[in-house]
Amino acid sequence: MEVIILGSGSPLVVPDRAGPSTLVRIGKTDLLFDCGRAVLMRGAAVGMTARELTALFVTHMHSDHTTDYNDVITTRWITSQDSRPLLAYGPLGFKRFTEATLNMLDTDVHYRMSHHADLQHKPQVQAHEIAEGLVYDSAGLRVIAAATDHSPVHPTMGFRVEADGKVVVIAGDTVPCEGLNRLCQGADVYVQTVVRRAPIAQHPMQRFREVLDYHSDIEQAAKTAAAAGVRVLVLNHPVPPPLPGTEPQWIAEAKAHFDGEVLLATDLLRIEA
Repeated sequence: MEVIILGSGSPLVVPDRAGPSTLVRIGKTDLLFDCGRAVLMRGAAVGMTARELTALFVTHMHSDHTTDYNDVITTRWITSQDSRPLLAYGPLGFKRFTEATLNMLDTDVHYRMSHHADLQHKPQVQAHEIAEGLVYDSAGLRVIAAATDHSPVHPTMGFRVEADGKVVVIAGDTVPCEGLNRLCQGADVYVQTVVRRAPIAQHPMQRFREVLDYHSDIEQAAKTAAAAGVRVLVLNHPVPPPLPGTEPQWIAEAKAHFDGEVLLATDLLRIEA
């Protein structure tokens, strides 16, 4: 099982970090977690296509995690010869979000169907709203969901992928919580959104300081990983974006609380579970 960070960014736009999105690849099975800006461009670099995507899982409907949902839907549609519905999973409200996205695409759908005689079907999405527990089970591959805490954003979900005796956890945006602890138990790879507390706490803008309210800081992520017996902690979606040369500082902050391997995510980082 391989984990590929397609997008390691956040709402803050920087030139070298696409929006939050992580690919978990098991053989020829591609599972995509979140679909931030430029997800398909980054996916193209590792051979992921919307057409062959097995399933999409959305942690929550914050814009930076869903910006390119419409692109995944549209690209899958126009590159397929049959209806090939997109299998997509998200928390309560995800069906309404999907319907709104499809409605937004109506004009483009009309243009393309008017032009291409062989395009006889509209985009198809099988959107599933999920609660805690097993949400995907196929040929020895299991995806388990648990509620996380990104309040006031509610509900939010984290995911545990189990296959070939390995475990990968995609936590999304959350502070430490009971659901996150359950997901992480014994994980080989734990991908966690993190913020660096000191520079944010000193920022003059209140809106930016409030980021601390609902994201794990580096210490919290490291302590979660240590308590759960995680093997590799991946610090993802770093806020603020690390300045060149400061990357070792992020890792050192985590290593102060966690003895396992720590990686600071960059776009197209690959990790073997």
